[in-house]
Amino acid sequence: MPEFSVRRPLSVPADSASGSLLTDVAPPAFVPSAETDLLAVDTLRFLAADMVEAAQSGHPGMPMGAAPMAWTLWSRHLRHDPADPEWADRDRFVLSAGHGSALLYGLLHLFGYDLPVEELRRFRQLGSRTPGHPEFGDTPGVECTTGPLGQGLAMAVGMALAERMTAARYPEITGHRTYAIVGDGCLMEGVSHEVASFAGHLGLGGLIVLWDDNEITIDGAVGRSCGDDQVARFAAYGWHTEVVADGTDIAAIDAALTRAKDDPRPSLLAVRTVIGHGAPGVAGTSKAHGSPLGEQRLAQAKELAGWTLPPFAVPDQVGAACAVLAAVGSEQHATWLEEFAAFDAVAPERAAEFRRARARLLPAELPAALEAVAAQAPRATRQSSQACLTAALSTMPELVGGSADLAGSTGTLCGDVVRRDDFTAGAIAFGVREFGMAAVLNGMSLHGGFRVFGSTFLVFADYLRPALRLSALMGQPVIYVLTHDSIAVGEDGPTHQPVEHVESLRVIPGVQVLRPANDVETALAWELALTRVDGPTALILSRQSLPQLDANGARTTGDEGAAARPTPAARALGATAREPSSATARVIEIVATGSEVALAAAAADQLRAEGCDVRVVSALDRSRFTADSSAHTVSIEAGSTAGWAGLVDLAIGIDEFGHSGPGGEVMAHHGFTVGVVLDRIREYLDGAR
Repeated sequence: MPEFSVRRPLSVPADSASGSLLTDVAPPAFVPSAETDLLAVDTLRFLAADMVEAAQSGHPGMPMGAAPMAWTLWSRHLRHDPADPEWADRDRFVLSAGHGSALLYGLLHLFGYDLPVEELRRFRQLGSRTPGHPEFGDTPGVECTTGPLGQGLAMAVGMALAERMTAARYPEITGHRTYAIVGDGCLMEGVSHEVASFAGHLGLGGLIVLWDDNEITIDGAVGRSCGDDQVARFAAYGWHTEVVADGTDIAAIDAALTRAKDDPRPSLLAVRTVIGHGAPGVAGTSKAHGSPLGEQRLAQAKELAGWTLPPFAVPDQVGAACAVLAAVGSEQHATWLEEFAAFDAVAPERAAEFRRARARLLPAELPAALEAVAAQAPRATRQSSQACLTAALSTMPELVGGSADLAGSTGTLCGDVVRRDDFTAGAIAFGVREFGMAAVLNGMSLHGGFRVFGSTFLVFADYLRPALRLSALMGQPVIYVLTHDSIAVGEDGPTHQPVEHVESLRVIPGVQVLRPANDVETALAWELALTRVDGPTALILSRQSLPQLDANGARTTGDEGAAARPTPAARALGATAREPSSATARVIEIVATGSEVALAAAAADQLRAEGCDVRVVSALDRSRFTADSSAHTVSIEAGSTAGWAGLVDLAIGIDEFGHSGPGGEVMAHHGFTVGVVLDRIREYLDGAR
């Protein structure tokens, strides 16, 4: 057995309103000896180098330089249970510098997660649990998918915010922290500025970020392209900052982490490291970044370190130390389970709500609450969505989110706003930070216990697209409320008028894109979004008022809107179809989405008056629409026609930028009138005869 020393647990005063209850977050009761520390660091370095060498692909430099800080964190501060990676109150660890994935896999292997050495040997191989960059769902213990630099830091901010909000609601059973290791590239990316500012503004003291300050990027020295004083930058955001001058000094790193845990602010620890530490000829250079060391250089590095074990070997002393530390984590988990049982005994309803939210189960009252929002008068679907959100919030306290400074415009007002001194609210003021908002929402969703949404204008979906793509890749049910959905935006002009955006969202694998036409479809869209737990949904909503059409394409009167609610029993899920009036001629099928459904219905009425047999389909979710091969099919959508090619015979849309002017006039200028639509359809029919 290795030598151990006893360490006194730390305690931080509780404050349930601020969500800073961290009284039970103590470091492990045992700390490895200095000899074990040095051996463990070399184990991590050479496991990573062996993985990259075996794959002949990967990034050995970051793990070799950052191994001491990672070991210090995992052996002295991180509270986790390898036997249950899903423990609700575990500390979260994010490797934002995801190219250094071999370091994370080495840690998971040493501490007893379900990642045997055979998986390390299969690093970066098809079907392995050790992919090139950490991927959520592939590897036990990996909290999020990283690799797109900066997004790991942003998701860590989201996890830290979720912890605070959970602690404010359930202070009896919540007290964990979020740790992240970031690289120079993470801090160069613009999203780091957005989320670091946001975290500092909210004072997310449970967030501790270690910066692998090795001054190297792929192309060479950081100084070639960036001269930022990162420590001063984070201090200006309101963070606690500290510099560790020697990234191999475990005692100094440990002391800095301890001080960070005692500070009420988020913390940035700048740890000066050497990329490719100990690798002759490449240490401290970009050559260590993204290529295997080579058999000869790796052998030299091992010789210099006095390492005589074969590839992928773990010294018994290190294995024993990690087993003891993992057992400490299991004991901490068992203590928490006892605390939860006591909480359940005195507050069974709150405990049941906690479990339901973490399981992402919807309350039975939700469908009825959503159905009740249908109105008689025309209104914009963004207004319908606001009504749906309000209804959902009445049954789902775990539904939280906000906007990129557009809550009133996007229909996402939802009560009091989270503040640094009060995390009990559910509305989040993200400010003008679209990318940061979406990435933070990913982190909150991954943390668990919340259903999250974020909103902005559809045209600004481009700003958040990288995070939306990660929502899909990780299978996270983030809801994106995207309004002002076409050139009907009008006076703000083409900079604010989306054209290609709906289609660009549809091509991202795993994104459910819903464009409702009225209150009934908006309620269904929200129900579909909340029911889905394996991926994101984009709700595409209008700025302008739309008529309340019933299932037959007529304006709704009285209570007919609720009765016309489309269901999965419709001809295509997410599509409301109107059957033809007769079967005397080949049917004309007009499929439309959102605001253009009313235009399609008006054109259909005129065609019927001319003796045509017409069916109108409202394709709430186009991915579920299948055209009738026996019909003449026409699509109408105020956006790019690219995705309709092959689906329909005639696609009516817009494949150019819009213009500034009143919305109705801009729509007419681009051909979205009954007369122009009829001319296009008649021209097509004449050619098809």
